[in-house]
Amino acid sequence: MATVNNHRVVIRRKKRAVPTHHGGSWKIAYADFITAMMAFFLVMWLISVVPREELKGIADFFRTPLHVALTGGPNNSAQTSAIPGGGPDPVKSDGEIRRADGNRVQAQVQADAQLRDQRRLDDLRRRIESVIENSPVLKTFRPQLLIDMTTEGLRIQIIDSQNRPMFATGRADVQPYMRDILRELGPILNEIPNRISISGHTDASQYARGEKAYSNWELSADRANASRQELVAGGMLENKVARIMGLSSSVSLVKDDPYAAVNRRISLVILNRATQERLERENAAAADVSAADARQAGAALPRPASAPAPAAPPAAPAAVQ
Repeated sequence: MATVNNHRVVIRRKKRAVPTHHGGSWKIAYADFITAMMAFFLVMWLISVVPREELKGIADFFRTPLHVALTGGPNNSAQTSAIPGGGPDPVKSDGEIRRADGNRVQAQVQADAQLRDQRRLDDLRRRIESVIENSPVLKTFRPQLLIDMTTEGLRIQIIDSQNRPMFATGRADVQPYMRDILRELGPILNEIPNRISISGHTDASQYARGEKAYSNWELSADRANASRQELVAGGMLENKVARIMGLSSSVSLVKDDPYAAVNRRISLVILNRATQERLERENAAAADVSAADARQAGAALPRPASAPAPAAPPAAPAAVQ
Protein backbone atom coordinates (compact mmCIF):
# COMPACT_ATOMS: atom_id res chain seq x y z
CA MET A 1 0.00 0.00 0.00
CA ALA A 2 1.48 3.21 -1.12
CA THR A 3 2.10 6.00 1.37
CA VAL A 4 0.33 9.30 0.85
CA ASN A 5 2.51 12.46 0.92
CA ASN A 6 0.46 14.98 2.89
CA HIS A 7 3.16 17.66 2.98
CA ARG A 8 2.12 20.97 1.40
CA VAL A 9 4.54 22.41 -1.04
CA VAL A 10 5.36 26.04 -0.18
CA ILE A 11 7.04 28.15 -2.81
CA ARG A 12 8.64 31.38 -1.50
CA ARG A 13 9.22 34.14 -3.93
CA LYS A 14 11.56 36.92 -2.98
CA LYS A 15 10.69 40.44 -4.05
CA ARG A 16 13.41 42.52 -5.44
CA ALA A 17 13.98 45.83 -3.55
CA VAL A 18 13.20 48.81 -5.73
CA PRO A 19 15.61 51.74 -5.12
CA THR A 20 13.79 54.81 -3.74
CA HIS A 21 14.62 58.50 -4.10
CA HIS A 22 13.63 59.51 -0.54
CA GLY A 23 10.38 61.13 -1.70
CA GLY A 24 9.79 64.78 -2.82
CA SER A 25 9.21 66.51 0.52
CA TRP A 26 12.62 68.19 0.42
CA LYS A 27 11.63 69.95 -2.81
CA ILE A 28 8.64 71.56 -1.10
CA ALA A 29 10.81 72.76 1.79
CA TYR A 30 13.41 74.14 -0.61
CA ALA A 31 10.73 75.96 -2.63
CA ASP A 32 9.34 77.52 0.55
CA PHE A 33 12.84 78.67 1.51
CA ILE A 34 13.47 80.27 -1.89
CA THR A 35 10.07 82.01 -1.76
CA ALA A 36 10.79 83.38 1.72
CA MET A 37 14.20 84.68 0.62
CA MET A 38 12.69 86.34 -2.45
CA ALA A 39 10.02 88.01 -0.29
CA PHE A 40 12.71 89.15 2.16
CA PHE A 41 14.88 90.77 -0.52
CA LEU A 42 11.79 92.33 -2.10
CA VAL A 43 10.87 93.93 1.24
CA MET A 44 14.46 95.17 1.69
CA TRP A 45 14.40 96.72 -1.78
CA LEU A 46 11.07 98.45 -1.12
CA ILE A 47 12.38 99.87 2.14
CA SER A 48 15.41 101.30 0.36
CA VAL A 49 13.37 103.12 -2.32
CA VAL A 50 10.42 104.37 -0.24
CA PRO A 51 10.86 107.93 1.16
CA ARG A 52 11.41 108.35 4.88
CA GLU A 53 8.03 110.06 5.37
CA GLU A 54 6.15 107.12 3.85
CA LEU A 55 8.13 104.65 5.95
CA LYS A 56 6.99 106.45 9.09
CA GLY A 57 3.38 106.18 7.94
CA ILE A 58 3.77 102.46 7.25
CA ALA A 59 5.32 101.91 10.68
CA ASP A 60 2.46 103.79 12.35
CA PHE A 61 -0.02 101.63 10.45
CA PHE A 62 1.46 98.38 11.75
CA ARG A 63 1.67 99.77 15.29
CA THR A 64 -2.04 100.59 15.28
CA PRO A 65 -4.03 97.93 17.22
CA LEU A 66 -6.64 96.03 15.21
CA HIS A 67 -9.48 97.17 17.48
CA VAL A 68 -8.56 100.81 16.96
CA ALA A 69 -8.12 100.36 13.22
CA LEU A 70 -11.56 98.76 12.84
CA THR A 71 -13.63 100.87 15.21
CA GLY A 72 -11.64 104.06 15.57
CA GLY A 73 -12.41 104.04 19.30
CA PRO A 74 -10.07 104.34 22.26
CA ASN A 75 -7.33 101.79 22.74
CA ASN A 76 -8.89 99.98 25.71
CA SER A 77 -6.35 97.20 25.65
CA ALA A 78 -3.41 99.52 26.34
CA GLN A 79 -4.80 102.03 28.80
CA THR A 80 -4.45 101.65 32.57
CA SER A 81 -6.96 104.29 33.60
CA ALA A 82 -10.65 103.55 34.07
CA ILE A 83 -11.46 106.88 32.47
CA PRO A 84 -11.93 106.59 28.69
CA GLY A 85 -9.08 108.40 27.02
CA GLY A 86 -6.43 107.45 29.55
CA GLY A 87 -5.70 110.97 30.78
CA PRO A 88 -5.07 111.73 34.43
CA ASP A 89 -7.50 114.64 34.33
CA PRO A 90 -10.93 113.93 32.77
CA VAL A 91 -11.36 117.63 32.02
CA LYS A 92 -8.27 117.81 29.79
CA SER A 93 -7.77 115.96 26.54
CA ASP A 94 -4.24 114.72 27.16
CA GLY A 95 -5.06 111.02 27.12
CA GLU A 96 -4.03 108.39 24.63
CA ILE A 97 -3.34 109.37 21.08
CA ARG A 98 -5.73 107.82 18.60
CA ARG A 99 -3.64 106.76 15.66
CA ALA A 100 -6.59 105.36 13.75
CA ASP A 101 -8.26 108.69 13.02
CA GLY A 102 -7.65 110.88 9.99
CA ASN A 103 -4.60 112.67 11.38
CA ARG A 104 -2.20 110.09 10.02
CA VAL A 105 -3.78 110.19 6.58
CA GLN A 106 -3.78 113.98 6.57
CA ALA A 107 -0.12 114.10 7.59
CA GLN A 108 0.76 111.69 4.81
CA VAL A 109 -1.12 113.79 2.26
CA GLN A 110 0.71 116.92 3.41
CA ALA A 111 4.07 115.16 3.22
CA ASP A 112 3.34 114.00 -0.33
CA ALA A 113 2.28 117.53 -1.33
CA GLN A 114 5.47 119.01 0.11
CA LEU A 115 7.53 116.42 -1.72
CA ARG A 116 5.86 117.27 -5.02
CA ASP A 117 6.35 120.98 -4.32
CA GLN A 118 10.06 120.44 -3.66
CA ARG A 119 10.40 118.54 -6.92
CA ARG A 120 8.72 121.41 -8.78
CA LEU A 121 11.17 123.89 -7.28
CA ASP A 122 14.12 121.67 -8.18
CA ASP A 123 12.85 121.39 -11.76
CA LEU A 124 12.39 125.17 -11.92
CA ARG A 125 15.95 125.69 -10.67
CA ARG A 126 17.33 123.46 -13.42
CA ARG A 127 15.10 125.24 -15.94
CA ILE A 128 16.37 128.68 -14.89
CA GLU A 129 20.00 127.57 -14.99
CA SER A 130 19.43 126.10 -18.44
CA VAL A 131 17.84 129.34 -19.67
CA ILE A 132 20.76 131.35 -18.27
CA GLU A 133 23.30 129.17 -20.05
CA ASN A 134 21.42 129.24 -23.37
CA SER A 135 20.36 132.88 -23.34
CA PRO A 136 22.90 135.30 -24.81
CA VAL A 137 21.41 138.05 -22.64
CA LEU A 138 21.49 136.26 -19.29
CA LYS A 139 24.75 134.38 -19.86
CA THR A 140 26.63 137.66 -19.85
CA PHE A 141 25.27 138.50 -16.38
CA ARG A 142 25.72 135.02 -14.86
CA PRO A 143 28.27 136.21 -12.25
CA GLN A 144 25.64 138.57 -10.85
CA LEU A 145 22.98 135.87 -10.44
CA LEU A 146 23.01 133.74 -7.30
CA ILE A 147 20.56 130.80 -7.19
CA ASP A 148 20.12 128.65 -4.09
CA MET A 149 17.47 126.80 -2.09
CA THR A 150 16.37 128.23 1.28
CA THR A 151 13.82 127.26 3.91
CA GLU A 152 11.31 129.57 2.21
CA GLY A 153 11.86 128.30 -1.31
CA LEU A 154 13.99 128.85 -4.39
CA ARG A 155 15.91 132.14 -4.13
CA ILE A 156 17.30 134.12 -7.06
CA GLN A 157 19.52 137.05 -6.07
CA ILE A 158 20.57 139.71 -8.54
CA ILE A 159 23.58 141.47 -7.03
CA ASP A 160 25.07 144.84 -7.83
CA SER A 161 28.54 145.59 -9.13
CA GLN A 162 30.70 148.69 -9.09
CA ASN A 163 31.13 148.44 -12.85
CA ARG A 164 27.56 147.39 -13.54
CA PRO A 165 25.00 148.88 -11.12
CA MET A 166 21.39 147.64 -11.20
CA PHE A 167 19.79 151.00 -10.39
CA ALA A 168 20.71 154.64 -10.66
CA THR A 169 22.68 155.89 -7.66
CA GLY A 170 20.34 156.70 -4.80
CA ARG A 171 17.23 156.11 -6.93
CA ALA A 172 14.95 153.26 -8.02
CA ASP A 173 15.46 153.80 -11.76
CA VAL A 174 16.14 150.38 -13.33
CA GLN A 175 19.23 150.21 -15.50
CA PRO A 176 18.91 148.60 -18.96
CA TYR A 177 20.80 145.40 -18.15
CA MET A 178 18.74 144.87 -14.99
CA ARG A 179 15.59 145.35 -17.05
CA ASP A 180 16.77 142.65 -19.47
CA ILE A 181 17.37 140.16 -16.64
CA LEU A 182 13.99 140.72 -15.02
CA ARG A 183 12.07 140.54 -18.27
CA GLU A 184 13.81 137.29 -19.19
CA LEU A 185 12.91 135.77 -15.82
CA GLY A 186 9.29 136.95 -15.83
CA PRO A 187 7.75 134.28 -18.12
CA ILE A 188 9.72 131.45 -16.45
CA LEU A 189 8.11 132.19 -13.08
CA ASN A 190 4.68 131.37 -14.57
CA GLU A 191 5.64 127.72 -15.10
CA ILE A 192 4.72 126.72 -11.53
CA PRO A 193 1.78 127.95 -9.42
CA ASN A 194 3.96 129.08 -6.50
CA ARG A 195 3.88 132.76 -5.62
CA ILE A 196 6.99 134.87 -5.13
CA SER A 197 8.41 137.29 -2.60
CA ILE A 198 10.52 140.27 -3.70
CA SER A 199 12.87 142.04 -1.30
CA GLY A 200 15.23 144.94 -1.89
CA HIS A 201 18.57 145.39 -0.13
CA THR A 202 21.00 148.32 0.03
CA ASP A 203 24.45 148.85 1.46
CA ALA A 204 25.10 150.83 4.65
CA SER A 205 25.70 154.16 2.93
CA GLN A 206 23.25 156.74 4.29
CA TYR A 207 21.56 159.76 2.80
CA ALA A 208 22.61 163.20 4.01
CA ARG A 209 19.63 163.43 6.38
CA GLY A 210 19.98 159.84 7.59
CA GLU A 211 16.78 158.05 8.61
CA LYS A 212 14.76 161.24 9.16
CA ALA A 213 13.64 161.69 5.55
CA TYR A 214 13.90 159.48 2.47
CA SER A 215 16.26 156.70 3.55
CA ASN A 216 17.52 153.27 2.55
CA TRP A 217 14.28 151.76 3.84
CA GLU A 218 12.20 153.62 1.29
CA LEU A 219 14.86 153.12 -1.39
CA SER A 220 15.00 149.33 -0.94
CA ALA A 221 11.20 149.08 -1.00
CA ASP A 222 10.98 151.26 -4.13
CA ARG A 223 13.61 149.17 -5.89
CA ALA A 224 11.77 145.95 -5.03
CA ASN A 225 8.55 147.39 -6.45
CA ALA A 226 10.36 148.62 -9.57
CA SER A 227 11.65 145.07 -10.05
CA ARG A 228 8.08 143.78 -9.76
CA GLN A 229 6.98 146.15 -12.50
CA GLU A 230 9.73 144.90 -14.82
CA LEU A 231 8.81 141.26 -14.14
CA VAL A 232 5.18 141.99 -15.00
CA ALA A 233 6.27 143.88 -18.11
CA GLY A 234 8.25 140.79 -19.14
CA GLY A 235 5.19 138.54 -18.92
CA MET A 236 4.87 137.47 -15.27
CA LEU A 237 1.29 137.24 -14.00
CA GLU A 238 0.29 140.14 -11.79
CA ASN A 239 -1.08 137.94 -9.00
CA LYS A 240 2.17 136.00 -8.60
CA VAL A 241 3.59 138.43 -6.04
CA ALA A 242 2.81 137.55 -2.43
CA ARG A 243 4.78 140.33 -0.74
CA ILE A 244 7.28 143.12 -1.39
CA MET A 245 9.78 144.06 1.29
CA GLY A 246 12.37 146.79 1.72
CA LEU A 247 15.07 145.58 4.10
CA SER A 248 17.58 148.43 3.75
CA SER A 249 21.03 147.22 4.93
CA SER A 250 19.67 145.01 7.71
CA VAL A 251 20.56 141.76 5.88
CA SER A 252 24.02 142.23 4.37
CA LEU A 253 25.42 139.63 2.03
CA VAL A 254 28.96 140.44 3.15
CA LYS A 255 28.88 140.75 6.93
CA ASP A 256 32.44 142.07 7.26
CA ASP A 257 31.92 144.90 4.76
CA PRO A 258 28.44 146.47 4.97
CA TYR A 259 29.45 149.03 2.31
CA ALA A 260 30.31 146.39 -0.33
CA ALA A 261 28.56 146.71 -3.67
CA VAL A 262 27.25 143.13 -3.58
CA ASN A 263 25.09 144.06 -0.58
CA ARG A 264 22.94 146.05 -3.01
CA ARG A 265 20.74 143.36 -4.47
CA ILE A 266 17.23 142.18 -5.30
CA SER A 267 16.06 138.82 -3.93
CA LEU A 268 13.33 136.87 -5.69
CA VAL A 269 12.08 133.91 -3.64
CA ILE A 270 9.71 131.41 -5.26
CA LEU A 271 7.88 130.40 -2.10
CA ASN A 272 7.44 126.77 -1.21
CA ARG A 273 4.09 125.39 -0.12
CA ALA A 274 4.76 125.59 3.62
CA THR A 275 5.87 129.23 3.52
CA GLN A 276 2.99 130.25 1.30
CA GLU A 277 0.44 128.61 3.61
CA ARG A 278 2.06 130.26 6.63
CA LEU A 279 1.79 133.69 5.02
CA GLU A 280 -1.84 133.06 4.11
CA ARG A 281 -2.64 132.04 7.70
CA GLU A 282 -0.89 135.12 9.08
CA ASN A 283 -2.69 137.40 6.65
CA ALA A 284 -6.04 135.80 7.49
CA ALA A 285 -5.39 136.14 11.23
CA ALA A 286 -4.33 139.77 10.81
CA ALA A 287 -7.46 140.51 8.79
CA ASP A 288 -9.68 138.95 11.46
CA VAL A 289 -8.00 140.92 14.24
CA SER A 290 -8.18 144.14 12.24
CA ALA A 291 -11.86 143.63 11.47
CA ALA A 292 -12.64 142.94 15.14
CA ASP A 293 -10.69 146.01 16.28
CA ALA A 294 -12.42 148.13 13.67
CA ARG A 295 -15.87 147.01 14.80
CA GLN A 296 -14.94 147.58 18.44
CA ALA A 297 -13.54 151.02 17.72
CA GLY A 298 -16.56 151.94 15.62
CA ALA A 299 -18.91 150.91 18.42
CA ALA A 300 -16.96 152.99 20.96
CA LEU A 301 -17.03 156.20 18.91
CA PRO A 302 -19.86 158.63 19.73
CA ARG A 303 -22.42 159.04 17.02
CA PRO A 304 -22.26 162.52 15.42
CA ALA A 305 -25.28 164.75 15.65
CA SER A 306 -27.38 165.06 12.56
CA ALA A 307 -25.80 167.73 10.38
CA PRO A 308 -27.89 170.18 8.38
CA ALA A 309 -28.35 169.42 4.75
CA PRO A 310 -25.61 170.98 2.64
CA ALA A 311 -26.49 174.00 0.56
CA ALA A 312 -26.88 173.62 -3.14
CA PRO A 313 -23.56 174.13 -4.97
CA PRO A 314 -23.26 177.31 -6.99
CA ALA A 315 -23.83 177.13 -10.69
CA ALA A 316 -20.69 176.33 -12.67
CA PRO A 317 -19.30 179.24 -14.68
CA ALA A 318 -19.47 179.12 -18.40
CA ALA A 319 -16.45 177.49 -20.07
CA VAL A 320 -13.95 179.86 -21.58
CA GLN A 321 -13.84 179.40 -25.32
